[in-house]
Formats: sequence, C-alpha cells, structure tokens
Amino acid sequence: MSVDHLLRDFATLAEPTRLRLLRAVETGELAVSDLCAVLQMPQSTVSRHLRVLTDESWVVSRRDGTTNYYRLDNERIDNGTSELWKLACDQTEGWATLKQDRLRLAERLRQRRGSSRRFFEDASAAWDGLREELYGRLFGHRALVGLLPSDWVVGDLGCGTGRVVAELSPQVRRVVGVDDSEPMLEAAERATRGFENVELMRAPVEATPLEDQSLDAALLILVLSYVEQVEPVLLEARRVLKPGGRLVVVDLLPHDRDDFRRRYGQQHPGFDPALLASSLERLSFESVRHRPLPPEAESQGPALMMVAAQRSVAA
Repeated sequence: MSVDHLLRDFATLAEPTRLRLLRAVETGELAVSDLCAVLQMPQSTVSRHLRVLTDESWVVSRRDGTTNYYRLDNERIDNGTSELWKLACDQTEGWATLKQDRLRLAERLRQRRGSSRRFFEDASAAWDGLREELYGRLFGHRALVGLLPSDWVVGDLGCGTGRVVAELSPQVRRVVGVDDSEPMLEAAERATRGFENVELMRAPVEATPLEDQSLDAALLILVLSYVEQVEPVLLEARRVLKPGGRLVVVDLLPHDRDDFRRRYGQQHPGFDPALLASSLERLSFESVRHRPLPPEAESQGPALMMVAAQRSVAA
C-alpha cells in the first residue's frame, strides 16, 4: 500500500459519519433510507458521504428498482486494508454512538421483517387462491422440471401452504418443507396429511435446521421477494445442498408496481435474472441458466422468471 493510499484511508476512517456508515454496512446490504434512519441524518448528508466511500472503494452499491443498496467491499479490505479496518473496529466497539446506531438498525430490520410476516399471517387462509389469481397455476410445475429422480431428497425452502411439497411427495424419496410462518405451516400440514415422506419445519429460510449437504435439490419459489437480504438465503441453500445438488429459483421479474410490492409485503421489486445468475456463480454455483416464464392469461401479478443452478462439486 502506498503512503498516499494509507493517508486517504486514515482520512476516511477519521471522519465519524463515514466510520459509522462503514460499521452499519459491514454485516450486509442497507438502503440509503435505512442508513438515514440509523444515523438520524438527512439523505443529502448520507448520500454525500456514501459517494466518498464509493469513490474510495470502501463500499459497493447496486440498484434495485428505485433503491440503491450499499455494502462493505470485503474484497478491498482483504487486499490491503484488513489491519487498519480491524483496528478501527476494535477501537470503536465501546463507542456510545455506535451502540445507538446498532439499536436503531436492529429495530429497523425487525420492522421490515415484520411487514412480510404480517402479510402471510393475514393471508394464509386465502393464499392458494390469491397466489393463483396473481401468478397463475403452472409456475410451480415449471419449477419442478428435472427434479424428479425417485431417490432424491428435496427441500422446499419457504414452502408456504405446502402445495409444491404435496405435488413432489409421490415423486421423490423425501420432501422437507421449511417456512417461518406458523399459519402457513398449519395449512401445509393439512395439504400434506397422509404423505409419510414429508417433513415440515418452522425456521427462517436463511437459517434452517437442515444438516449440511442433506438435500439433492432445493426450491425457492416466490421467496426472495420477501426476504431482507438475498445472499444469506442463497448461501443457506448452498450449505444444505449436496455437491452437485440442484437449486431452482422462481420469482418476480423487475417491475415498477410499488403499490403491488407494498400491498403484498414484498421487500424487492423483482429481480434481474442475469444479475441473480451472476450472484449464484459468485457463490460457487455452476451450470447456471435462467429464463422468463411465459405469463399465464389469467394471472394479474408481475411476470415471473426461473433461475436453475448446481452447487459446485468443488465448493
């Protein structure tokens, strides 16, 4: 590292607002609005400091609809700034301002997760009909293509009312459905009653009780739109898949229907399938392919897409 580079890093970390921003985004992506709430500062101030951090390659950003998300650039830290960053983290652990920021961040994330959970708790009784009305009937079947070897163990992560679990059960050795909504799991229990090879678990999709490398295939059907951060869910899918195991993701294509997103408790306005495929490749998935799913005539929601991939044998 050159002296000039070192001095710039010192200057960055010596500015309290920029240091608070870095500590906020070190554990995951946050939107500008989140950072404004955490730091209790206006957007103009936060955006100005984020611009500096981006120019200095401390953070990376991505755009999701009309929202910009920021996270710490771990690659930069690994390539020359790790000791300085570790020192800054160690020396700020007892900083009262940082403790306040963390309390506000925890509450902010709790409220955001609650919006999706409240939606599912209210909608569980009518979810099957509502989902058909919004997205049609066939997308679940299209997601199952190639997932039917009779000796497979398949996980439906975010199984909802268990419809796909019930459809898979006669075709494979074992099906595990995971969901974090108790009303949804109660409906799934009714839908899968009588299937002896079905197991249902209550847990967040980013932290399931499944054992490492226990699944031959995993499904994420209309799940990513409802989670705060996508990468932890993909990492969890990688953890529970066997080497060579297959992952199928079905979710919304990018759309600008913000009223739709808010009404159904979704965190993201759809996904660019090419960007999602790129994320999977970065996380040691291979043979990644993606395509839009043809909209069904009666569906009223945004169009859908599918991304399929395999966990790398070497990962």
